[in-house]
Amino acid sequence: MLKATDFKPVTLADRDFFAEHYQRFPQSHSDNTFTNMVCWNDYAHYRYAYVEDCVILCSAIAGMLRFRPPIGPRNPGLLKDVMSLAIESEEEYPFVILDPETKDWMAGLYPNLEFHAERKYFEYVYLASDLAELPGKGYLTIRHQLNKFKKTCLPQIEPIVEGNITEIKEFLEKWCDWKDCGSDPVLASEKDAVSFAVSHYQELELSGLAIRSNGKIGAMSLFEGLNEDTALVHFEKGLPDCKGIYRAINAEAAKILAMDYTYINRESDMGVEGIREAKMRYHPHHMVEVHLLKRDDLEKVV
Repeated sequence: MLKATDFKPVTLADRDFFAEHYQRFPQSHSDNTFTNMVCWNDYAHYRYAYVEDCVILCSAIAGMLRFRPPIGPRNPGLLKDVMSLAIESEEEYPFVILDPETKDWMAGLYPNLEFHAERKYFEYVYLASDLAELPGKGYLTIRHQLNKFKKTCLPQIEPIVEGNITEIKEFLEKWCDWKDCGSDPVLASEKDAVSFAVSHYQELELSGLAIRSNGKIGAMSLFEGLNEDTALVHFEKGLPDCKGIYRAINAEAAKILAMDYTYINRESDMGVEGIREAKMRYHPHHMVEVHLLKRDDLEKVV
């Protein structure tokens, strides 16, 4: 029987373990990725258990526990154990499902279970070639903005490497000053997460890109492969000094990623209307849907 004591914190030392496991059981949503967990650990306190060739994840935000289905061979008994643990949480929705295959599997096992779609966690997935080439009328305005940016700001594109990491960190401090991270706990956590990613850039085996304008770094993007056909953009930051720089860092990262991947996952909008509008302007190919299970509903079937 699975117990709370079977779980241990996700740490940087676990990278190879997760890399090997996810090679066998690829993920489609960013929240299960090792990079996401280890970078956001101070905020979400990720833990995991390894049982019967399955990884079981849980997180605790503001002390509220949420569990995920087992990642590995389909195991109805182990799933039931995780659901039983979730019932013990004080969180109203203590169980999170991040891929449609698992949702369908669970629906087959528990036909009376109600799944609650959580739109703010849906992730936007685009054709890499669309983001790189910005083809057709649907991207006309974005192309105009990019052309104006190039003429006005004379950007230089460069990879993130050991030699410019210090400048990237200085850029992040400026970005946080501009955003006033200290006044918003979520922004402060985001600054901690991206700073961790930059500080452990090589250990996490991330790739990245920066845009320099007037000699100073004005935007950066950090990304990696998510699965065989999809890349994942973890962090993308820009300063307001040059209008259009977010468009530019998006397009430049896509040009690199389109060489190796069919799709690019650009994560969720977290329910922020302005971010949602911006993401929709790029015409997503599909969404990675997220569903939650209510504790009261779990109690009826477990």
